[in-house]
Amino acid sequence: MKIVFATNNEHKLSEIRDILGDKMEVLSLNDIGCHVDIPETGDTLEENAMQKAQYIYDHYGYSVFSDDTGLEVEALGGQPGVHTARFAAISGFADKDHDSNANVECLLHQLKDQQNRHARFKTAIALILESPSIHDELGGVVHIKLFEGTVEGIITPERRGEKGFGYDPVFQPDGYDQTFAELGVEVKNQISHRARAVKKLVEYLNKQS
Repeated sequence: MKIVFATNNEHKLSEIRDILGDKMEVLSLNDIGCHVDIPETGDTLEENAMQKAQYIYDHYGYSVFSDDTGLEVEALGGQPGVHTARFAAISGFADKDHDSNANVECLLHQLKDQQNRHARFKTAIALILESPSIHDELGGVVHIKLFEGTVEGIITPERRGEKGFGYDPVFQPDGYDQTFAELGVEVKNQISHRARAVKKLVEYLNKQS
């Protein structure tokens, strides 16, 4: 069975392929010839994830899953949320989106006088799965599911560690005295928001395959 993961992030692809093994053939956007900038105009992570998955299903006809991740900081009213990757740009702190260094600096600047450092990372995964069915003349039964994973923690006053990416150097998960960037990929992939959402996705896919 083939399924598209709506990403070209090699790290994400490798992780998913390792987990699923030979149960499913996981294709990237490049693999199906999708090179467009898929719109993400939702007000929530769930809406953005479903928007990307629906686009691939509608235009390419594959079963597909897509993810969206956001950092929610309590003292900032849940921001940056859906704007996590564009936080510095929309805050006037940078000229372009997806500037990880500027995003971290913007966050630390906005929290410099805050005692409340509580934050949450959240990943939403949207799945559109077409399962063959001899009872359906149209070719299959479509399952639409949403999966969520979260991890609680705090934003540290300064960067710590060099093993992560994005906000990892300033996010310290509950139960640990190190940031994601200090813990490293192996530990992060076991306890992170995305790992928890992926686990739910994989459990569901294994039941369908």
